Amino acid sequence: MTEPRITLSGITKTFPGVRALHKVGLELYPGQVTALIGENGAGKSTLVKTMTGIYQPDEGEIRINGKLVELSSPHAAFRLGITAIHQETVLFDDLSVAENIFLGHAPKTWLKTIDWRAMQANARALLDEIGAAHIHADARLSELSIANKHLVAVARAMSIDAEIVIMDEPTAALSHKEIADLFELIELLKKSGKAVLFISHKFDEIYRIADRYTVFRDGEMVGHGMIRDTSQNDIVRMMVGRSVDQIFPKRDVVPGEPVLTVAGYSHPTEFADIGFTLRKGEILGFYGLVGAGRSEFMQSLFGITKPSKGAIRIAGEVAVIRSPAQAVERGIVYVPEDRGKQGAAIGVPIFQNVTLPSLSKTSKNGFLRLAEEFKLAREYTTRLDLRAASLDQDIGNLSGGNQQKVVIAKWLATQPRVIILDEPTKGIDIGSKAAVHEFMGELVAQGLSVIMVSSELPEIMGMSDRIIVMREGRIVEEFDNDAALDAETLVRAAAGISEAAA
Repeated sequence: MTEPRITLSGITKTFPGVRALHKVGLELYPGQVTALIGENGAGKSTLVKTMTGIYQPDEGEIRINGKLVELSSPHAAFRLGITAIHQETVLFDDLSVAENIFLGHAPKTWLKTIDWRAMQANARALLDEIGAAHIHADARLSELSIANKHLVAVARAMSIDAEIVIMDEPTAALSHKEIADLFELIELLKKSGKAVLFISHKFDEIYRIADRYTVFRDGEMVGHGMIRDTSQNDIVRMMVGRSVDQIFPKRDVVPGEPVLTVAGYSHPTEFADIGFTLRKGEILGFYGLVGAGRSEFMQSLFGITKPSKGAIRIAGEVAVIRSPAQAVERGIVYVPEDRGKQGAAIGVPIFQNVTLPSLSKTSKNGFLRLAEEFKLAREYTTRLDLRAASLDQDIGNLSGGNQQKVVIAKWLATQPRVIILDEPTKGIDIGSKAAVHEFMGELVAQGLSVIMVSSELPEIMGMSDRIIVMREGRIVEEFDNDAALDAETLVRAAAGISEAAA
C-alpha cells in the first residue's frame, strides 16, 4: 500500500472551557480523496486550522511523507505543500487572478523584482491546465463567481505544487453544473497524485468523490475506512452516536383555517403574480432551481423589499407590510438562507441574539432584565438542542448548525403565527437537520404555520404538506404531497420540462 502523504497522530487541542480535539488521527494518501465527516461542532474546522498552521496542537505529531514537521504558521504549512479551499474563498478581491495565484511566490526578474510578464503567462498556463481557460489572468478577482474563485484557489495550489489539498464545504454555494465541474477538477488532482481532504455534509457527494472516510464525533475520531466498504447508515450512526433511521418525523396534524393569504404579489424584476393560501398547522414547501425567485419573494413578504403590487390577509384581515418590524408585529418572521450575514449578530452573545427581537418581554421601565433574557434564551435554545459552552458565548464561535439553531430560536421567541424558513438546513450536518425537522413538527403541532424554502428534494418531500414550484419568478405548479407525487415531477416542473420531452 502507498504510504500516507500526511499523518496526524494523537492531536489534542483545547480552548477555555472547550475540548475541541482529543487524541485524533488522520491519514491522507496520494491520489485519493478522504472525506472528513462529522456533525457541526465535531472538531472538523479545528483540525483544518491545525493542518494549515492557524492553530498549533497541545499534543500530538504531524508527519509529511514520514518526516516529523511543525506547522508553526500558515506560511509554514504553505511552504510544506498544504493548501485549503474553503466554502468562502480567502483570496483577495482587489487583486488580479494572476496576483492571487502567485501571491507570496511570484516569479522574479534578475533584479529581484516581480516578473509581471512571466506571472501572467504562468497563470494562463495553470488555468488552461485545470480547464479554466475562460478566466482571464488579469481579471480582478471580485469580478468572478464563487465557482471561478474556487478554480483560482486550485490554480494557486497547483502553482506551489501542493501535495495536500483541503476542500472545506467547497460545493455549498455552487450550482449542479458547477459541482460537476469541481468534481472533474478533483479527479484531475487525484490523477496528479495529490492527497485531498474533502469536507461535506452531503452524502451523495461523499459517495461520489471519496475513496476513504474519517468520522469525528465530539472532538474524537470514532471511525475510518474505505467508503466502498461502509454504508451510509453505518457512517450516520458513527457521526451522531445513534441511528437516524427516520429523518423526517411523522406528523398527524390536520391543517386548519387559513392563516395567510397572498394574492397578486409582484416585484418589477424578481417575481410576479404570486398567490397562495397557508393554513394553520401546515408546512408549505417552496421548491425551485437557483434563480427561481423564491428567496426574493420571501424577503418581500417579510418587508425587506417592497412589492410593486399585491395584497396580504392575515387571519382574514388585510395587512400592509412595508418593513420587517411590521411583519414581526403581525406575526410573520423570516429565518434567512445566509445566517452569517442576515440572521446572526456576530460578536454578540447567544442570549442577546435570541432576545434581540423580544426586548419588550425582557425589559421593564426601559431597563433590560438579565435574568429574563437568560430565561427566554434558555427556553428556546434548550428546545432546539443547542450545543454551546454557555449562553454568553459569542455566536460567532459556534458551528454553522448551532448558529442556525440560535437564529431559529430568536424568531420563535417572538411567538409568531407564521415562520418562513429559507433553506433551514443548508450547510448543517445530518444530526442537526434531524433536530430542526423534529422541531418543525413540534411547531405545527402547536398550531404554528411554516413556509419552508428548500432546494433539497428529500427535505421538501419529507416535510411539506403541500409543495409550490417556482420558475423564473412565477408559481408554475402546486402539488398536494401525497403518495402519487415523485421527485421527477417536481424537477420537471422546476426546469420547465414537459412529460413529452422527458
